[in-house]
Amino acid sequence: MESKRQQKFAGVIQKDLAEIFQREGMRYLPNTLVTITKVRVTPDLALARVFLSFFNNQNNSLALNTVKSHSNEIRYKLGSRIKDQVRVIPQLEFFVDDTNEYVERMDKIFDKISKEPRQPDTEE
Repeated sequence: MESKRQQKFAGVIQKDLAEIFQREGMRYLPNTLVTITKVRVTPDLALARVFLSFFNNQNNSLALNTVKSHSNEIRYKLGSRIKDQVRVIPQLEFFVDDTNEYVERMDKIFDKISKEPRQPDTEE
């Protein structure tokens, strides 16, 4: 369970990272929209786990590796934005948020199940 402090700090990081990716994301990933879907922060606020979703992109792992290769630059830009609000700029770990893919896969499964013929209920 995250504390209020962690949640508030995660919200600040999510907002500022979203602005960074909106303004400068094209340099890292041309023609790709990057969305920060979730940020989780450790209790000591030293590590932020950032979950990303990529749109208009075929290879999520390549996009994630590209973002990871620029993580120091992204952290520096984040630090310049939040330096007056925190003592330590957190290390950033990036992950792919595959929630949408999971939802699509589950929808397909439910559609398939709903199209199968139903077994008649047998009562004895």
